[in-house]
Amino acid sequence: MEEANGSMDGANVGEKERWASLAGGGALLLYGLSRKSLGGMIVAALGGSLLYRGVTQHCPVYSSMGINTAEDNDAGIQHSPVASVRHNHGIKVEKSVTINKSPEELYRFWRDFTNLPHFMKHLESVEVLDDKKSHWVVKAPAGLKVEWDATIHNEKENELIAWRSLEGQVNNAGSVHFTAAPDGRGTEVRVVLEYEPPAGTGTVGATIAKLFGEEPGIQVEDDLRRFKQLMEAGEIATVEGQPHG
Repeated sequence: MEEANGSMDGANVGEKERWASLAGGGALLLYGLSRKSLGGMIVAALGGSLLYRGVTQHCPVYSSMGINTAEDNDAGIQHSPVASVRHNHGIKVEKSVTINKSPEELYRFWRDFTNLPHFMKHLESVEVLDDKKSHWVVKAPAGLKVEWDATIHNEKENELIAWRSLEGQVNNAGSVHFTAAPDGRGTEVRVVLEYEPPAGTGTVGATIAKLFGEEPGIQVEDDLRRFKQLMEAGEIATVEGQPHG
């Protein structure tokens, strides 16, 4: 009994993160083993580390950073179901692009969230639930999907749309800004995104995302490039099917 209590004293991973680590770790381990390659071995090793994280409720990265989400649970701290990215726990991404269209036109197109899958490659669908709330489904690594509900918490017509996730598999918050460029040169569209990876915040989750080529900074940059093409040319250029595509 003394040994068991000692192991629990080292717990620094909250209950939700624990189950996310178990589910994500198992999926990555199976996927990695099925690849039978060096890359597969790396993925399997990452999956094994996540499984260990979930079973033991201990994260060495958290220990080195002095983070303990298990204490939050034990103390009965309730994080708001809105504003779900905790302070200093998320990964922040900020990207921008200038598009030769007016802020009004770009805002109207973006505000209809069902338009977003047309240029956001990893976004499978957005279902509008009411004027503020929507349900998002995103394609994730290893053929998986993650989904969540989001709500708009701040909005200025033709200028700003800001959202926060509700309870779901991915805690995220962000905003998109539409600002007229100088000398009538179109509109600067700036996206600010903060999120907690499904596999847990920190090095492990970010490493898994980058390993699969799904790092959100690259995603946002590519999505904005496609948004520019769609709005300026009416279509998105593609190299699929071409000899060097």
